[in-house]
Amino acid sequence: EWDEAEKKRQPTPFCELGPFYKRKAPNTSMLRAPGDSGMPLTIAGGVYNTRGEIISDAKVEIWQTDNDGHYDVDGYRYRALLEPGAKGSYAVDSVMPGHYPGRVCQHVHYLTTAPGHKPLITQLYFATDPVFEGDPDKNFHRDPLITSRELVRPVMIKGDPKQIIAAVSFDLVLETL
Repeated sequence: EWDEAEKKRQPTPFCELGPFYKRKAPNTSMLRAPGDSGMPLTIAGGVYNTRGEIISDAKVEIWQTDNDGHYDVDGYRYRALLEPGAKGSYAVDSVMPGHYPGRVCQHVHYLTTAPGHKPLITQLYFATDPVFEGDPDKNFHRDPLITSRELVRPVMIKGDPKQIIAAVSFDLVLETL
């Protein structure tokens, strides 16, 4: 039997929206195209409230740079709008975002909304980022925009040697209004 305290979740920490948000992203989970440079990346997670319950009517917008650190400001490459639905889970196939001038760390932006909940604006960071020199606990402050160590996630390497994929788990926890 579940203890209520075990199900409770801390809200995902805020991290700023950034200048490259763009409305009307396509509803797709495949951001990576054949021939794209960079390490293939899969990000998966769930959308929950602070009581640990699935939020079935959430919308998750994701955007990031390509492997070379460029945002597509004219089109919609590496941008998606996901609707996790009744299971409350989402997954995207992308590439590891590149570093770009003006930002220290590799990151993926999130804007998550759901009726009756505060919008969540945050960013996902990667524990494998060279900026952290193998110690994100000590070095996450090197990027002044990282508001919490919670936003830096481990990267699992999966697949066979010819087709390696970086896999990251990132649950989103929204506060109710």
